[in-house]
Amino acid sequence: MKQELIIAGFGGQGVLLMGKLLAYAGMNEGKEVSWLPSYGPEMRGGTANCSVIVSDEPVAAPIVQEASAVIVMNRPSLDTFEKNVVPGGLLLVNSSLIDVKATRDDIRVYYVPVNDIAAQVGNPRTANIVMLGAFVALTGIVTPEEVLTALRHTFGPAKEHLMPVNEKALAAGAAAVAP
Repeated sequence: MKQELIIAGFGGQGVLLMGKLLAYAGMNEGKEVSWLPSYGPEMRGGTANCSVIVSDEPVAAPIVQEASAVIVMNRPSLDTFEKNVVPGGLLLVNSSLIDVKATRDDIRVYYVPVNDIAAQVGNPRTANIVMLGAFVALTGIVTPEEVLTALRHTFGPAKEHLMPVNEKALAAGAAAVAP
C-alpha cells in the first residue's frame, strides 16, 4: 500500500495540519511516512500545500508529482493540482468554496461541502478535519482513531476542549462520502 497525496488551499485553511495529522497517524500505525510542506510568505490567505506519502515500504523522496490523491480546498488549488492526479486516482473538492467541476473523467471525484458541514457540527474552523474524515473514509490510509490520537497530540492539553467538535467533524466528513 502506498498513497501519494497533495493537499492544497489557502493559508489558514488547515492544509498543512491535515498533512501533518496523516503523517503522524501513519507513523503511529508503523507505516513509512513523509510530509513536505510548501507555503508562501503570507500567514493567512497565501497559498499553502503539502505532499504526504504513507507507505508500507520506505519512502525514497518526499516530493509528489503524480499523486494517487489530491485534496483541494480552494479554486486556485483545483486549477493547479487537478492535473497531478494519476488516472484512476482520487480528487476531493471543497464544494463549499469551489463552484466549478473537475475537467477530467479518468479520475474519481468527490465534491464535499466541508465548510457547510463544519458549520453544522458547530465550528467553521473544522472544515479541514471534515475533509480529512472524508479522505480517510475513502482510502483507509489510516484509521480515524489514529487521526484523533495525532490531533490530540498536536493540540496538547490546552486544546483538549476542542476534541469533541473535531471528533464530530471527522465523523461528518466520513458520512458525507458514505455510499
